[in-house]
Amino acid sequence: MRLAAALLVIAIVVGASYAAISYYWLTPTEKFAPPRDVTIEKGESFRQIARALGDAGVVRSEFALRMYGRMSRTASQIKPGDYAFKGGERIPEVMRHLVKGDFIVVTVTIPEGLTVHEIAERVAQTGLVCEDEFEDAARDGALVRALGLMPLGAEGYLFPATYKFSPHAKTEDVLAAMLARFYQILTPQVEERMFTVGLDARRLVTMASIVEKEAKAPSERPLIAGVFYNRLRLGMPLQSDPTAEYELDGAKESAASAVHTTSAFNTYDFTGLPPGPIANPGLKSIEAALNPAQTDYLYFVAREGGTHVFSKSYDEHRRVIASERKAAGDKQAGAPVK
Repeated sequence: MRLAAALLVIAIVVGASYAAISYYWLTPTEKFAPPRDVTIEKGESFRQIARALGDAGVVRSEFALRMYGRMSRTASQIKPGDYAFKGGERIPEVMRHLVKGDFIVVTVTIPEGLTVHEIAERVAQTGLVCEDEFEDAARDGALVRALGLMPLGAEGYLFPATYKFSPHAKTEDVLAAMLARFYQILTPQVEERMFTVGLDARRLVTMASIVEKEAKAPSERPLIAGVFYNRLRLGMPLQSDPTAEYELDGAKESAASAVHTTSAFNTYDFTGLPPGPIANPGLKSIEAALNPAQTDYLYFVAREGGTHVFSKSYDEHRRVIASERKAAGDKQAGAPVK
């Protein structure tokens, strides 16, 4: 009798435990409207995470979540971040989100060729940072000072890419991510090539930024880089319209007017590269600056469709300009001659 009673108690306990596990592990919570946000900080213990999820009602039982995490061996695989839970999920599904890192992100896409001023505007549109605060940090902040990017700041070093940030990211987080992506491309092979070509990082991004702003057809980037290197070698001014148009504060002026405006960046006024980049170039333009096409071209002029006609002599260049103006109905009659 005692044995039977003991077995009955064990059966009841096991049955109750199974029922509890089934309820807490396998029964979804109610749907939430709006979703419930839970932030998991880096370094938090699984006990703290379970408590936060339990307090938010994302799981029915903090204890059941802890048991599941240990039994499934997923407790140590949780990724920190800001999560939004819509409810209606079981503990295994909640854990799946935490392990995969399905946290809330703010996505920011930075196209090639934007200036620091334009990037600040774009990031501010997401609500992540204040535009002026970001631009000030990129121009003269502690991080750019620590990296030795003064006096011109991070212009040219903010790598164009798609970034994903926590909605709680700060200006320094955003700036650090963009700078980190740039420095990732400076591999030993790239640095060896920079040495061979005679470039440091600033001269590299300066040349690449000019190529980025001039090239509309990707295939022409090495050709355009080659033209500018040829001009540098011969002591000719680069005469690049985008350098004349560049303004730190983002002010816009037409090329026809800008080329006649004296500035530190206007390469119609001097020989050599400008003092720094005029935009933030992408990888293809950086590669073109490292590996320019080996040609005798010294001039190029834009034609309909965004491509260019390249010339070896000034007389040939003038004939091409006349031909292109005639073909375009004299639409570019006021364009400056490079």
